[in-house]
Amino acid sequence: MGMSAGPHSRTPLTAIFKIKLNGETISIATVGEAYRFITNLSSIEWMEFKSLHGDAVAALEKAATDAMLTVPATTALRALFVRAKLL
Repeated sequence: MGMSAGPHSRTPLTAIFKIKLNGETISIATVGEAYRFITNLSSIEWMEFKSLHGDAVAALEKAATDAMLTVPATTALRALFVRAKLL
């Protein structure tokens, strides 16, 4: 599958997500930040939201290579974060 551009992308999302986690507020503004947040975070059980999580990861990978796709990626992230009660 090769190295994903996702974690390194500085492409801005179309919204900035402020997520409260363990009493801290995390700001997620770029494709890369979002990608790292949803792929590295073990403190949230993403498996519970497997299909939404998969959609968001795939959408972020696409947005990392095509900035026109940040809108669907942002929408997919919002759906995941709302479902996981992070927003």
